[in-house]
Amino acid sequence: MKKKVVILGSTGSIGCNALQVIDALSSEYEVIALSAHRNLDLLAEQVRKFTPRYAAVTDEPSERVLKQTFSDFEGTVLSGPESLVELASLVEADIIVSAVVGAAGLPAALAAAQAGKTLAIANKEPLVIAGELLTAAARKSGATLLPIDSEHSAVFQAMQAGRPQEVRKVVLTASGGPFRKATFEQMNNATIEEAMAHPTWTMGPKITIDSATMMNKALEVIEAVWLFDLPVDKVNVVIHPESIIHSMVEFIDGSVMAQLGTPDMKVPIQYALTYPERREGLGEGLRLDKLGQLNFQTPDFNHFRALALGFEVAATLGSAPVVFNAANEAAVAAFLEGRIRFGQIVELIDHCLQTHTIQEHLTLEELLQIDAWAWREVAERLDRNTTIVN
Repeated sequence: MKKKVVILGSTGSIGCNALQVIDALSSEYEVIALSAHRNLDLLAEQVRKFTPRYAAVTDEPSERVLKQTFSDFEGTVLSGPESLVELASLVEADIIVSAVVGAAGLPAALAAAQAGKTLAIANKEPLVIAGELLTAAARKSGATLLPIDSEHSAVFQAMQAGRPQEVRKVVLTASGGPFRKATFEQMNNATIEEAMAHPTWTMGPKITIDSATMMNKALEVIEAVWLFDLPVDKVNVVIHPESIIHSMVEFIDGSVMAQLGTPDMKVPIQYALTYPERREGLGEGLRLDKLGQLNFQTPDFNHFRALALGFEVAATLGSAPVVFNAANEAAVAAFLEGRIRFGQIVELIDHCLQTHTIQEHLTLEELLQIDAWAWREVAERLDRNTTIVN
């Protein structure tokens, strides 16, 4: 019997890669629902190819546009942000792939966990913003949380070699982004084009900028704390520019298990879909004899201040990760619009963290209110202090 898959955010990079994987494993998987924000043309193309039962557009286009775009679709068309929760809660669904950017996908991820689904998490926000709620819901319902992010997938795979209580530490690897060798001054005044020039991965603008600041790794530290139930002092980060070792786990006997592979998101996506089994995959095999050498270095926390803040936030938890994530989203948006310098991204994040009063054990509504507050605080900070953009 085919496993039934829902892909939230099917028109993004992760969603498109997931559909490629499913297409290759079509005898075992059936796509029953797809969603997009506003890329109707690509969503319609995906719907024609995979013939799901449901298609959702969260941007709420007009009824006329929906009917015109999906005129030959025999399934159900949904619209509006709440449609993601409906798809994530489908009784017939086995696996929910959560790949919606930002906090918009959080209610759906929580709904999937509450419904006892296998939740394959590609976006960082569910665990960063609502790690406490999400993991508690999964424990209560029996849902399975599986990482698609390459680093956390690597940790998850390496952990199969031992038991949780035998883990000494987790080591997340980072490429170092485009500014690994840059001076502080070069990094502080970097242009959008320079920040977007990632040496290894091809990603969307937001995650590419996060890689340049190493904010992506800071968020991954917070994710790892929740996903693997670890204290932050058991989570380390090392710069590994070749991006061949995706992460490592050190056990108490001194053994280190590492997951290696070519930089290809289809590999962790496929493992999340087929877990606990493996299948012949689309990923290119690794040729160790062609690599030459692998390099590692300790990140400079003075250079990459976002990473330093991430460890502080992971030690504090409560509402701090919500502010950390939302302030970064707002600041990155301002940078991509040309309103601030690259170095001011972290300044704005730090300002919001210093301004915010930490709160504990919050509801989803309260978490989203704090998320919205951080966005407003960044906007108001820019309005109050026009010199920040000079």
